[in-house]
Amino acid sequence: MPAEQRAKSEATREPPGPEAGPRRAGRRRQWVFRCAAVLVGLTPFVGIECLCVLFDWGRPSLHDDPFVGFRSVRPLFVLNEQGTRYEIPKARQGYFRPESFAAQKLADEYRIFCLGGSTVQGEPFETGTSFPTWLEIALEAADPARRYEVVNCGGTSYATYRLVPILQEVLDYEPDLIILCEGHNEFLEERAFDHIQGRGRVVNGLLAGAARLRTFNLAREVYLRGRDASSADAPSGRPILPTEVEALLDYQGGLAEYHRDDAWRQGVIAHYCFNLARMVDLARDAGVDLILVNPACNIADCPPFKSEHRGDLTDAERDEWESLCEAAREHLHGESYDLDKAIELFDTACRLDPLYAGGFYNLAKSHEAAGHFNEARDAYLEAKEQDVCPLRVLKPMNDAVLDIAATTGTPLVDAQQLFEQRSAHGIVGGEWLVDHVHPGFAGHQLLGDALAEKLIELGKVQPRAGWEEVRAERYREHFDSFDSYYFLRGTSRLARLRAWTEGRVRRLRGETPDAAGPADAIPPSSPSAR
Repeated sequence: MPAEQRAKSEATREPPGPEAGPRRAGRRRQWVFRCAAVLVGLTPFVGIECLCVLFDWGRPSLHDDPFVGFRSVRPLFVLNEQGTRYEIPKARQGYFRPESFAAQKLADEYRIFCLGGSTVQGEPFETGTSFPTWLEIALEAADPARRYEVVNCGGTSYATYRLVPILQEVLDYEPDLIILCEGHNEFLEERAFDHIQGRGRVVNGLLAGAARLRTFNLAREVYLRGRDASSADAPSGRPILPTEVEALLDYQGGLAEYHRDDAWRQGVIAHYCFNLARMVDLARDAGVDLILVNPACNIADCPPFKSEHRGDLTDAERDEWESLCEAAREHLHGESYDLDKAIELFDTACRLDPLYAGGFYNLAKSHEAAGHFNEARDAYLEAKEQDVCPLRVLKPMNDAVLDIAATTGTPLVDAQQLFEQRSAHGIVGGEWLVDHVHPGFAGHQLLGDALAEKLIELGKVQPRAGWEEVRAERYREHFDSFDSYYFLRGTSRLARLRAWTEGRVRRLRGETPDAAGPADAIPPSSPSAR
């Protein structure tokens, strides 16, 4: 309003009455009283919680998994005949590589256990070129006055829920540090989540929060004892998994068993987040340092493993989708080459069916060819997220690693970011990863370096001057120590691994495997694979 009208309005406004101030003060006093009443009401519970902590009553159970159970759990390490070293027994070397450490920890030893899947193990090669080995070499170069022992606990096809018992075990071996890198194997085994999802997200969230309170756990234990039960009893309704991994892709027809199932996918992601947080808590409860590694994956040189159209796509829409893609391919590879037109057609197809992963991969390749790198990266990532057979970590899982690291103050090495920063236009491809998730030699060295630098940053390692040059020389010496058969074996395993991801295996259900799933895959050069 004009200044003259504002002045007139203010002049005619009645001043606040004498009772306005006391009214406001009274309202403030009411809120203060209510807050104080709530605090007074909570005081007994806070006192009981402190008492429980003091006497170690009602300790939260971090050991039980409400999502799944196992027929049996075997130790990863056993004492050798001399009783001098813990070793991975041959019975478990179908999934783990030979590894050992001294039963009696030396006074100057800094002991690290690296937990994860085949990425940690060093597949498709062996532990000799895995990032735990490069980390050990880097630490010895940085601080020769100390003994560093980095133990590789990477298990082929092992997901977080199978790593929890291993973490519980290695926490008894006097570790100074746990390194956890996992996220690609969560969708390999068939399991159900009806018993969890039936309770609803809100109820599950409230139960998860309450389960961290000792008062709640103590009250629950008293209640269960009154019913002749115990909190140590296995949760009812959860699926019981075999002792070792039985991945769907380990058997003929495994790829065909993957279908779009949003409820199952959300259950897998929730289970991953639960176990990730639980392992952080387990290490913290034991007073052991832990570093989280955010997993990286190949988006540029790895097409989706399986694509499915959206369920409500009509026959007419499917015909239209196929016509659009065929026309786009003609503009890419035919006589009527027109890259912009191909992008337009692929984009239309993706909008028609935004759930078909292969459509986004085609769109990404076209954008990349045209130099539209931001659009290409977005389309590559969408192709990964829509993959019906998710053998690469999904974005919500990457986000969970970052969120848990931030909220718990857990140190983090972001492998995804490391590789993106060193990839053209931030699009990670075959220059760092030999397949969909496994780093090459340079990628493992990069991860080992990043972890060593993180330990230096945290003040756990005091490096000597010029240690980087010593590290580079030690890397060269170590790499040159491998004979040609080492690389031939790795190349052969890579071929079988790629066939495994494509669902081309010989094994039938019921057969007892001698080794991990990918070892039984039909290599691409085999006539049976065609």
